Amino acid sequence: MTGTKRAHKQAAEQARRLAEAMSLAIDNIIEEIQKPVNHELSGSARKAELQAIAIAAKEAKALVVERRELLVIIEELDKGLSSEKTGDFGIGFAEHAAG
Repeated sequence: MTGTKRAHKQAAEQARRLAEAMSLAIDNIIEEIQKPVNHELSGSARKAELQAIAIAAKEAKALVVERRELLVIIEELDKGLSSEKTGDFGIGFAEHAAG
């Protein structure tokens, strides 16, 4: 296995682990958001609690977007690894342009 292939494989594995960790973090945030707001709170304390929920929801949304982008990267890395294994026998850009 060449250094580049090894690096791609390692990057893909790290990205998979990161995606799993992000998924767990998203689940944890969702669980926190679903907890009921203390009805005994009033005024600024209640407002702060609701703001914390809104911030958590935005963070969860950002994580979902980042995770989706990471999954695309993983897919690209996997495609790169599989094309390296099979070799590139397709027509290249220069051949296509000249043809």
